[in-house]
Amino acid sequence: MLGAEGVKAATEFAILNANYMRSRLAPHYDILYTNDNGLCAHEFIVDLRPFKKTAQIEAEDVAKRLMDYGFHAPPMSFPVAGTIMIEPTESEDKAELDRFCDALISIREEIKTIENGMADIKDNALKNAPHTQQVVTANEWNHAYSRQDAAFPLHYVTLNKFWPSVARVNNTVGDRNLICTCEPTEMYAEA
Repeated sequence: MLGAEGVKAATEFAILNANYMRSRLAPHYDILYTNDNGLCAHEFIVDLRPFKKTAQIEAEDVAKRLMDYGFHAPPMSFPVAGTIMIEPTESEDKAELDRFCDALISIREEIKTIENGMADIKDNALKNAPHTQQVVTANEWNHAYSRQDAAFPLHYVTLNKFWPSVARVNNTVGDRNLICTCEPTEMYAEA
């Protein structure tokens, strides 16, 4: 539907967007598999593996924390375990690219507070993410960090908060123990 010129332009924008984000994130994260000029194609891989040693933070923690910033996590551990792959495509505007980069840069700062001993290695905003509305507004708050830091880590989040409906679940248990939530077959019988 785009035609030859449209497909070429979309590809150019996708590559431009990915390299813009890569250049913003490179001072904060290791970027894998760039070319000899440090550039990427339409996607790039952010290496989160070093944080497992320095702060006990894994790719899943970063992915869950992105939900508190209003983002669905990008692909995790594909094609490299302990990484996230970012593919902004041609359809995102610069403001959205910046918002996502700002979130990842803020998350990197949160990791630094753990690395520096300023945040608890087990009770921190990354390990407890995502933070639901029910958790944040509960009468009790038993964490070393504030409710503000949990739910509204950057100002833009306060303007249009997306509340995750559930907190962290054990992903592998759910993958290995499927539970059918379908109606019993008798419900489908014609009357």
